[in-house]
Order: sequence, then C-alpha cells, then structure tokens
Amino acid sequence: MSRFPCRILLLRRRHVAFLAALAAAAGIFYAVRYPASVSAAATSRQLPIYSVERPQKMCALSFDAAWGNEVTPLLIETLAKYDIKATFFVMGEWAEEYPDSVKALAEAGHEVMNHSDTHEHYNSFSAQEIIADVSACNEKIAAITGVTPTLIRCPFGEYDDHVISAIRSMGMEPIQWDVDSLDWKDTDPDSVCQRVTEKVRSGSIVLFHNAAAHTAQALPQVLECLIREGYTIVPISQLIYTENYTIDHTGRQFPAETSTETETE
Repeated sequence: MSRFPCRILLLRRRHVAFLAALAAAAGIFYAVRYPASVSAAATSRQLPIYSVERPQKMCALSFDAAWGNEVTPLLIETLAKYDIKATFFVMGEWAEEYPDSVKALAEAGHEVMNHSDTHEHYNSFSAQEIIADVSACNEKIAAITGVTPTLIRCPFGEYDDHVISAIRSMGMEPIQWDVDSLDWKDTDPDSVCQRVTEKVRSGSIVLFHNAAAHTAQALPQVLECLIREGYTIVPISQLIYTENYTIDHTGRQFPAETSTETETE
C-alpha cells in the first residue's frame, strides 16, 4: 500500500488542527478585548446630569410632582422658613389640576421645571413624540408662571440615547439625581434624613417627591443637617454649568477646563 494517502491524510489533519487552534486563539482574543469595547461604547452614551463637580459645598434639592398635593403648601412653608429655594419637576397634568400650587411655587422663588406632560415611558416614544410631550408640559407651566422650563426630569427616571438627544435638541437639559431619599417608599422621617445626609456630597442633586408620606416631616431635619454641615442649597439651574462643560461616565458634570473625561457637551 502506498504511503502517499497516509501522508495526505496526516497533512489534512495537521491543517484542520492548525485552523482550529487559530480559531480558538481568535476567540480568546475577542473574549479578552470584548469588555473593553463594551466599556468604550458605554462611555459614549448620552447621559443626563446626575451631579456636578463644585469646589464649594453646594447641593440642590429637587421634588417630583406627579400626583397628590396635600403637603405642597407645607413644603413651601418649610423651605421659606430656612430661606431655601428648590427645584420642583412638575408634570403637565399635575399643573393643570393644581395651578394654584404651581403659581405658589413660582411666587415663592422655586424653580418649576418639566416632568413630562403625562408621565409616559419616553424610551418607547419617537423623538417627535418626546418633543411634543415635553412642549405640552412646558406650555402649561409657562401659562401659569410666565417662565418656560429649561430643565426636565424624565418620567420614571428612564432614558436612552434617543431620549436625551431629543430633549437636548430643544435646548433643554435632562436632570437625574445622585442621592435618592427613597421617600417614595414611605420610609419614616428619620430614615429619610439619614439616607440623604449620609450620601450627599458637594454637587449632589437630591430626589424627593412632593406627595410622599413623610417628606414634609423629614425636610426640616434634612435642611438643618445640611446647613450645619456647611452646605449652600441652591436650585438646580444655579448648581449646573450651562456652557463649557463635560459629563463623565457617571453623569457627573465638570467644567471643561478641570475634567479629564469628555463624554458629552
């Protein structure tokens, strides 16, 4: 029997083995490199502002108003007692139902900003639908206060690239938070205060809700602690930068000259 068929078979086996080894090596290389490519893609996302890099001890308090109104007058009264101005993100339908409260917030010097018109999931909306919904809320607030909102908090805090792009195309800035009071869980006032004061830092944006069960009771404790710790509490529009800024992968906004990461401008 000739040796050539055996040699040919051996060469074929070696060739197959070589191709398999090459494929395995490529797979390992891809597996090692893949997390880096995911990370790079993630950092290119369009992000709202979660917090702000500030050299001073500054922070902002925000209240989402989408349902209920029983304690809004008490919130206004408490904030006035401590001479604090806050930012209220108001839903369009809420503004229609409680125009006197919207007017009272504005007259007390608080910012009345956009929280969507109907509190729908913007991720499922087209860009045109988002713009229409945001515009409807803006118009309702402006009709009451005389001021068109420049900031928005997306319903449910949900967003993706196309949501943020649509909002910024309107010249508005989307705002999140880096300190969640968890008042929406109806936790007791001491727990609300403890959570906020343990997590706050310079440049923080704190999330409250105007109709949560114990927010009004917790607010004086929160304010007294923050003031005692040396924080200046300002509305969000006075905390954020409006030009020459970058936003890093955590959503923290930096003045352009001090940031080492340039995610969004």
